[in-house]
Order: sequence, then structure tokens, then C-alpha cells
Amino acid sequence: MADMEHIAVDPDFYSLETGASTDPLDFQSETTSLASTIAKGRFENGRRYQATKDDDYWGPSDEQQFEAFEIGHMVFLVLDHYQDNPLFRAPIGDSPKHILDIGTGQGSWAIDVADMYPSATVRGVDLFPPPVTWMPPNCVFEVDDVLREWTWREPFDFIHIRLMYGAFPPEGWDQLYKQAYDALEPGGWIEQMEFDVRVRSDDDSLKEEHQLWGWGNMFIKCAERAGRSLNIHETMRNSIEKAGFVKVHEKKSRIPLGPWPKDKVLKEVGQLQYAHWNAALEGWAMWLLTHFGEPEPWTKEEVHVFLAKVRVELKNPHIHGYNWINRVWARKPTEEELKSKETSF
Repeated sequence: MADMEHIAVDPDFYSLETGASTDPLDFQSETTSLASTIAKGRFENGRRYQATKDDDYWGPSDEQQFEAFEIGHMVFLVLDHYQDNPLFRAPIGDSPKHILDIGTGQGSWAIDVADMYPSATVRGVDLFPPPVTWMPPNCVFEVDDVLREWTWREPFDFIHIRLMYGAFPPEGWDQLYKQAYDALEPGGWIEQMEFDVRVRSDDDSLKEEHQLWGWGNMFIKCAERAGRSLNIHETMRNSIEKAGFVKVHEKKSRIPLGPWPKDKVLKEVGQLQYAHWNAALEGWAMWLLTHFGEPEPWTKEEVHVFLAKVRVELKNPHIHGYNWINRVWARKPTEEELKSKETSF
């Protein structure tokens, strides 16, 4: 599957006469119910946020958002189903000892990787505990702020980051990459995957009058006012290189928003992405719009009205929208490379 090529639209996706989807199941969300946690957080506008600091992260940490995380995890697994390893691209070998998952969310990635490497210790860290009732014995979840001093004693073979856009100010990202570099074994790998929050279309089916047309740019501006960039997908490669990593690789892919593609796999990806959006919309929008919306902060009711309009557009089979996803993986220099660099000066 050529990621950079345009996605062909399924011509039978909607009736030309009625404009309605021909498959009523296309837009039904089938999701995994996640167990609620006993941990407490701060509550705002009916959503629960992490309680470490009031201003740490704009996204909620509650059952609804954990459900969205789980669907997002499935999106990536189906998108990369053709890969021998759909969980990551970094060539870490067959016997890593220590793996770190930063921003582990609901913990699915860490659990899957722990199952894949039973001899490795996989640590998932986040500001809020994941709602898991079972995990492999080699999987450990920790609540911590990764911008504080790292206290893990064993160096890592692999550090993974996914969907952390808006988590830190620019200086925070620089600090995180430096800490990751220092905590890796020579020759160890870092990998990060982030969304472009803007919705696009290649066939002009997304019009300027649509709410989805300005969705991404509006939230990019909100996040800028909050001091947290949502454009980390554009800056992470240079930042990772600046931290000292080498052998930097980058892969961009389209993720369709809705089951409109002709390709069967991309149709399934689009259906899952629709469910992902449907579950995550309020969590993505509520805090940013009620704190940093234009021309002044929005009310909770205004956010709900706006999201109702967005949900109507998500079900519109004539809108063939998609998001870009960007993945970067890079290696810390080996001891030989580090020595060679030192002697070259």
C-alpha cells in the first residue's frame, strides 16, 4: 500500500440519488468498554483530568477518553497490519531488556509489547494510571511526570512516544528528548508517532463551509495560546536530531476519516477512525475551547452545539476527509560512533 498516494473512494459507498450511506453499519461504533479506575482526578465540565498539576495536560483522563485511546490503538494496528511488527518500526532486535512507553494512556501498546518480548521489562508511564485489571508480569505501569528527573536505574533499549501532541511547551520537548537520549543504551532507539490535527481531502469534498474545514487550525491556535503546540508532527524530527540521535527515519501515512475508501483495509481503518473521533471529540475540544477559544472562552453548551455539527459532518458520506500521521524513529549513536565523534574534534 503506497502511503503517499491518493486514497480511492468507494463508488458504492453512498447512493447518488439519496446521498445516504448504503451500509447502515458503516457508521456504528463498536468499541471496547474499559473498566473505570479508582484513582481520583480534578473534574471540569463533567470530565476528569489528571491531578498532578492543574496545567499539565489539556486532555481528560477518564473512561470515555480511555475508550478513545483503545480505538486509536486499533486504528494503528489495522493501518500497519501488513508489517511484520505493526506496533513500531524501530529495529530493536529480538532481545531488548528495558522498554519505556511515555504517555502510555490506557496501556494497550505497553501490554502488547510486553507480550511480544516476555524477557523484557516494559514500563508505561503517564500522569494518570491506566484502567487495566490485568497485565503481563513483565509490564509495569507508573504515574510520573516525565519532565522531572528520571530515576530509572537501568538504561533503556527502546523509548516509545505516541499521540503526545500538546503535552509540553517547546522547551519541555527539548528536555524530554535530552532525557530520553541520556537514558538510552548506546545504540538504543526512540520512536514517536503524532497526528496532524487538520482534516484534509484530495477531491475537494471538504468545503470551506464545513466545520471540519477549520477544525485543525482553530485548535492549533487554541493550543498556541495555551503555550502547547499541536504541530509536534512537524517539529519532532528536527528536535530528535538536535538531541543527538542518528539514523533518523520518517514515515507519513494518510488515515481516512470514515469508511469511504474503496480499499478494504483502508475502509476498516476509516471506520475505526470514525469511531475514534466520535469517542474522543469532546475530550479533544472541551478544555481548549472553554479556556482558550475565540473570540473569548466558550461555554460548555457552546462546545456541545459545535460538536453536534461536527458529528453530522463525520457521518456525511460525501466528505472524504483524512488526517496525516507522521512516525519518526532514530538511534542513539553506538559507543564506537561516540568515540569516533570525540576523536574527530
